[in-house]
Formats: sequence, C-alpha cells, structure tokens
Amino acid sequence: MRQFNTNAVCIPSKHYMVDLSSVTDAIKKLVDAEKYFSINRARQYGKTTTLNALEKSLSEQYDVISIDFQTMTSADFSDENSFAKGLARILCDSRDLMNIPVPDRYYELLHYLTAQKEAATISDIFKVFNQWCRENPKPVVLIIDEVDTATNNQVFLDFLGKLRANYVMHAKNPNFKIFQSVILAGVRKLL
Repeated sequence: MRQFNTNAVCIPSKHYMVDLSSVTDAIKKLVDAEKYFSINRARQYGKTTTLNALEKSLSEQYDVISIDFQTMTSADFSDENSFAKGLARILCDSRDLMNIPVPDRYYELLHYLTAQKEAATISDIFKVFNQWCRENPKPVVLIIDEVDTATNNQVFLDFLGKLRANYVMHAKNPNFKIFQSVILAGVRKLL
C-alpha cells in the first residue's frame, strides 16, 4: 500500500509522487551538454528524489557517481588531508554499499588514499578522477547531494576551484577528459 511521504527520498513503489520524467529529461539535456550546475530548493521540495530518478535515467549512457555530503562529518572538512581522505572514503563506501560504479583500479587508489599515513590532497583525488574519466568506457557524471554541508569551508572552495580548473582545461583541450557533468544539490544557492 502506497502512502504520502514528506521525509527524505520518495520511492515510487512505496509512496505517492508526481511523474518526474519531464524534470529528469530537462536535466539530462544539461548533462548531455556537459554542463556543471547546481540544483537548489528549500527542504522537502524533492531534490533527493529527483536526483535518484535522474541517476536511474542517466545510468544507461553514463557512469553516475552519486554521493551525499551528509555522510561526511565536520572533521572531514577541517583541513585538506581530512577532506581528501573523507571524500575518498565516501566514494569507496558508495561502491561497497550502494553499488556505485567505481572500477576496481580506482577503488584501490581511493582506498589507498584513505589508508596512507602521508597527507592526502585534493590534487591526489583529482589525479584519480582525471585518470578515471580518461580511461572509463562511459562518460562519468558526478552528483553531490546536500552540498550545503560544505559551504563556507575553504577546503570545499578549493575542491570547487579544482572542478573549475579542469572544466577550463577541457574547454581549451577537448582531449583532456573530465566529468561529463557535475551536479551540486542543496538548499542554498552555490553558484
């Protein structure tokens, strides 16, 4: 028996919900056009439900890496090392728990970053991302939900700066492979 849901993600088989196909189709056009963008709405407007539906609709054409910054703690945002290791950890955990398509080679590199005694950097994460995007058979889409967790935080701003730098390098040299699209979702307007 389906019911109304006003908490977190709606599941079509369990909850009454609107048809999201026109919304996901419109967002897919942005992804197909290699856009990096944000989705921002107040709480309980269906952002996470939309992202879940989008992930399903994109998965035939793209490898979708969908993570949630709520799984990171404030300690993960305390410095670059903690952020890089925390991000690598949630990517590894997402593969283990949510079947996110992280190929073995990159899983091992990310897992190594989480375990190494030396400090990890955002550049270390982007070395993995860049190699992954370059060698992956399908274009890779990165979705980060609850990105508000990281706003007004210098290491997150550094992360955004690296995303932008890669986007600019790709614009100058289309052979430089990067994420097909990056989608940041949260309550506050970011970009």
